[in-house]
Amino acid sequence: MVRYSLHWVWVMIKVNIQEAKTHFSRYIDRVVEGEVVVVCRHNRPVAELRAIETDPVRPARVAGLLKGKVHWEPDAFAPMKDEEVAEFDGPIVPQGGPV
Repeated sequence: MVRYSLHWVWVMIKVNIQEAKTHFSRYIDRVVEGEVVVVCRHNRPVAELRAIETDPVRPARVAGLLKGKVHWEPDAFAPMKDEEVAEFDGPIVPQGGPV
């Protein structure tokens, strides 16, 4: 792909199958640069090679960025009392079922 002023011009290359097989990596390099390669059999197009648009690679996350910035209450992970559980799940029913 070549840019002239405000317009994009697509560059297309036509090759026969034998040429494509012989210089496949060369044509892949050109595809990566933005060109389109049309593969022909007996001068008739049968396939097209073009680049795939991919999402940009995100950098890996770094563990420990919030170390020392997040503080928990000492009992934050203590088991809940029956009254607190009832607020979430409704009243607690004994194992034997309702009496």
